[in-house]
Amino acid sequence: MGVRVKFFNQFYIEHKNRLFAYLMRMTGDYYLASDMLQESFTRILDRYPSGAWCKALLFRVARNAVIDEKRKLRDGKRQVLTESHGAQDHEHDLMIRESYREVLNALQGLDPMEQDILNLKISSNLTYRDIAAILGTSEANVKVKIHRARIKLKSVLKIEV
Repeated sequence: MGVRVKFFNQFYIEHKNRLFAYLMRMTGDYYLASDMLQESFTRILDRYPSGAWCKALLFRVARNAVIDEKRKLRDGKRQVLTESHGAQDHEHDLMIRESYREVLNALQGLDPMEQDILNLKISSNLTYRDIAAILGTSEANVKVKIHRARIKLKSVLKIEV
């Protein structure tokens, strides 16, 4: 196995779970998030030298894929299929899913930029500086926007601030 392949495998293992969590929060669709996860890693592998691979680049590629997907949906170029996959018999699993849906719905109530910036922080474990680089803004601006988005999300979820 080549050095590049080993490095890619390590890079994938280190970042796949956080990237998937980010994509799930952004899309709300397990299958679409899975496809976008695969597409993001494929783009990194195909378009960038291994020395350029970093978490910030990966999340930038994924964020651009989300933006492209939303554009396709807005323009009516993609049909969305929503299916219920498997029935859960356990009350605990249902409660967790319901809580997750509430949070996703609350996130959907935020402005797109608030959703994006909060999801980047929650899912990626990126620094404020990395998020600022991804969004093309200042670190201070990122901190303020994340703080305001958290307060807004708490108010939507009716959690004491």
